[in-house]
Amino acid sequence: MSYELKTATVADIDAIIALQEKIWEPTYRAILDQEQINYMFQTIYSKEALLDQMIKEQHEFVLVYEEGQLTGFASFSRNPAEPERFKLHKIYVLPAEQGKGAGRLLLDEVIRRSLTAGGNRLYLNVNRYNKARQFYERLGFQMVREEDIPIGPYWMNDFVLEKELVAH
Repeated sequence: MSYELKTATVADIDAIIALQEKIWEPTYRAILDQEQINYMFQTIYSKEALLDQMIKEQHEFVLVYEEGQLTGFASFSRNPAEPERFKLHKIYVLPAEQGKGAGRLLLDEVIRRSLTAGGNRLYLNVNRYNKARQFYERLGFQMVREEDIPIGPYWMNDFVLEKELVAH
């Protein structure tokens, strides 16, 4: 596969939303009920929410393209309370493209950028029932705790996974 990475800007928000419209529901349909899927999508992927994440919360978004087509993205940021720790907020790849290397490429790029910025640890939240947990564990992440996070009238029941970062 021939992939191209790009740092997203606010001009890419519509493309991120369009991509997530193809990814979000298939990713969570076996884990969450449809009302919660819809609520969380609107809460996290509205134009206003993404703009806030990029500008105010300083999330860096990385897009991955295959043959000119946007197939996935990741977002991450420095933990303000612990500047050497970075959080992977999102990593998503179109279902038909999963298992072909785009997710690994995105994660490697997040790790590279975190290391370049002085990071030594990367952590993330993953739903306790999300099969993506195995992807992270294969790549060296370890479960450090469980966390229940309220989001509107719903709860996100997550594992927090973490990985020590080392330069290759």
